[in-house]
Amino acid sequence: MEKTDSGLDQNLAGALTYFLGFITGILFLLIEKKSRFVRFHAMQSTILFGGAFAVNFVFGYVPVINVFWWILTIPLGFLLLVLWFYLMYMAYQGKEYKLPVVGEIAEKQLGKLKV
Repeated sequence: MEKTDSGLDQNLAGALTYFLGFITGILFLLIEKKSRFVRFHAMQSTILFGGAFAVNFVFGYVPVINVFWWILTIPLGFLLLVLWFYLMYMAYQGKEYKLPVVGEIAEKQLGKLKV
């Protein structure tokens, strides 16, 4: 396995980008400079979980939406949990699994970042 700037194997670093959601995503974006694989997973993690955090924060505090939002949080939270495990598993397997919308955005953003 190829080593990364963090000193970890590429597949382990890729899986860890999802471990604490957008926090580890941002951390690996700052640390990793050479592995496109790890940077892709870090960007995808940042966009997916950062977006989920932002949506939950906004909908949780808007009084009109808050009434209905709590009904959706359980199934959406479960879906996000399953997706979290799946993305970590795929990255650990060394696969660059790209989510339909988020993965495309992540690739575009990586292209804009200067290493």
